[in-house]
Amino acid sequence: EGCVFTCGDGSFGQLGHGDYRSHCSPVKVSFFVNKHVEQIACGMRHSLVLLKDGSGNLLYGFGSGKRGQLGISIDRIKSVNAPEIIRGFDDVQIITITANADHSAALSADGELYTWGRGFGATSDFLSPQQSPSSSKFSKVALDNGEVFMLGGSHHGMLSNPEITTLSKHLSDGAVLERVLGLDGIKVVDIAAGAEHSAIEGAIKIWGWGEHGQLGLGSTRDETSPQTVSLGDEVEGKDGTVRVYCGSGYTYAIRTFCS
Repeated sequence: EGCVFTCGDGSFGQLGHGDYRSHCSPVKVSFFVNKHVEQIACGMRHSLVLLKDGSGNLLYGFGSGKRGQLGISIDRIKSVNAPEIIRGFDDVQIITITANADHSAALSADGELYTWGRGFGATSDFLSPQQSPSSSKFSKVALDNGEVFMLGGSHHGMLSNPEITTLSKHLSDGAVLERVLGLDGIKVVDIAAGAEHSAIEGAIKIWGWGEHGQLGLGSTRDETSPQTVSLGDEVEGKDGTVRVYCGSGYTYAIRTFCS
């Protein structure tokens, strides 16, 4: 029915109930009653909601906004506890939203990328959505901790260079996307990003911060290039699909078998 329920920490208004209370059980967000919610995205202390509507501009933000991650005002705001419309998407049909840390991003039906929130590298914060200057058309975006990585169009652009331990290329300052090394011949069907590690789906490849074993490679080492993850003999060679989800220091893989 497109209803939204939230629970957990509400101290920045990120639950959207018009207050700053926390809830230990799911509570329906009354603002979206009688509206059909298509997607939600959760950052560290803010939330995004995209309504299912042909006009494509019904995108809302609530929670912490001090770095501009809500995109609802030309001025800096500490927080809001109820959904407010995000500016800058008149006549733009948004089809995908994502959030992580103090960043937000959206993709349009035309493959255009928009980002807002905490600045990348030396750039200043964006208080409203900014369209990427890249001429590429994007199909998926994943926000990592302070960096933006993409797959889509003609680029497979997650930056993963064994010679670089500090990633320094950002779309916001016009840098050219780099192809991820070590993925030649691999069909990438989806991407995921955690706080400091990244994964792709098709053949499961993963890299980045490994201190807590979140890479699933049997060690706690960091990896600067994509490594293959095994789900065990019981699933190898069987038809099906797999989805990967990256948290801050942990990873989930869900395997669905074909009958």
